[in-house]
Amino acid sequence: MLAPIDLTDAQASSLLGRTSPLVKLALAVAWLVGLAVIGEPGPPLVLAGLAIAAGLSIGRVPPRNLARGLAPLVVAAASIALANLLWAGANTDPSATELARLGPIRIAREAAETAAALAARVLAIVAVGAVFAQTTDPTRLVDALVQQARVPERFAYGALAAYQAVPGLVEDLVTLRQARRIRGLRGWHPRLLLGLLVRAIRHADQLALAMDARAYGSGPRSTFRPIHWGWPDLAVGVGGLAALALALAI
Repeated sequence: MLAPIDLTDAQASSLLGRTSPLVKLALAVAWLVGLAVIGEPGPPLVLAGLAIAAGLSIGRVPPRNLARGLAPLVVAAASIALANLLWAGANTDPSATELARLGPIRIAREAAETAAALAARVLAIVAVGAVFAQTTDPTRLVDALVQQARVPERFAYGALAAYQAVPGLVEDLVTLRQARRIRGLRGWHPRLLLGLLVRAIRHADQLALAMDARAYGSGPRSTFRPIHWGWPDLAVGVGGLAALALALAI
């Protein structure tokens, strides 16, 4: 999703919503590292199930919103698995065990096992990413990076402003296409990219002036939304690491 996700009050006040974004980000990275060393489909499926269950229960993510965020990513995971199943090198290996044959295409058991493991791994990755996005406010994530991780303000808030400007660029593109239709021209033309680039440069210039006017990076400053460590961070951190250890033990 290009547009920033607006969390409901229930999501923001949930256990995952009150957890520091840095803790959730660290857990997501730890899970991704664990998935990189797993070659079986079972553990990734366990992690995917745990991530979805955590999002629905302690994250209070509406099932419809979570399904909407997962649907395109699950389709992508299935496409990757299908491509690896059909075009794996094991299918042309005479010593490989033949599992099925689709016309001229030979499906080997080794190719099916590799494709299943890859699909499970991708599914776990997208599940973790979807739950993280559905329980983390982008502004709070940047505040945590600045206050707790000591990331420079210019870089952090500049990246946030660029992320939030993406929907504005989409609206600019729609406006440019409508302007061409009014003049009797085709709605799509490569010249639109030039106009979109000009609009993006103007937005960036306005953003730079606004940040300079607020003296970002000039020294210590007060915070409007202070973020502190608390017991939700400890509970979610320990629980996430325990879930990863359980999946690796399987």
